[in-house]
Amino acid sequence: MEAAGVSRLSDEDLLLRGKEDLIQMLKSLENRNVDLMLEHGQLMKDVNRSLQVHLHEIRSLKEVNQRLQEDNQELRELCCFLDDDRQKGRKMCREWQRFGRYTAGVLWRDVGLYQQKLTELEAGQEALRAENAELKEIVLMLDEERGGAGSRSSIDSQSSLSGPVPPRDGGDGSSPGLVARPNTHSPRDNSRGYM
Repeated sequence: MEAAGVSRLSDEDLLLRGKEDLIQMLKSLENRNVDLMLEHGQLMKDVNRSLQVHLHEIRSLKEVNQRLQEDNQELRELCCFLDDDRQKGRKMCREWQRFGRYTAGVLWRDVGLYQQKLTELEAGQEALRAENAELKEIVLMLDEERGGAGSRSSIDSQSSLSGPVPPRDGGDGSSPGLVARPNTHSPRDNSRGYM
């Protein structure tokens, strides 16, 4: 008789059974109990194994979550750093643009001044060229006058050989017999250094 059927028997039915039937039913119940205990033990092993697997997965997930949180924190710090760097770059760019505009203005102003000075120097150079040309003409005229005075002195020396020449006064306060030389210096001779 199966254990399930024995469990449904009442006490009167059990009293009516013989000793052998009761012993057989008891053994059947013991075997059934052993089988249940073995099955329960196997189930507990499976449950424990499953729990160990789940615990290992949970620990792995916690480690992964921790690493992800650390990576997330690093990314946040990196984003903050990059944002600060971007703000500094924009500020520096604006400062460089302002400096470039200021430098360009200064350069344009200096270029204008240099062009004005260059124009003045060119005008002064033209004036010096004209003055040098005038000085050259004056020098040529003076050289010609000196050449004429030399011819007259040679004529006077020849006439002195032919006869005595009375002393004459040149009217310039010099001693007798001396002829006043023409003024060969011009007020503009001091400017000959410009030639």
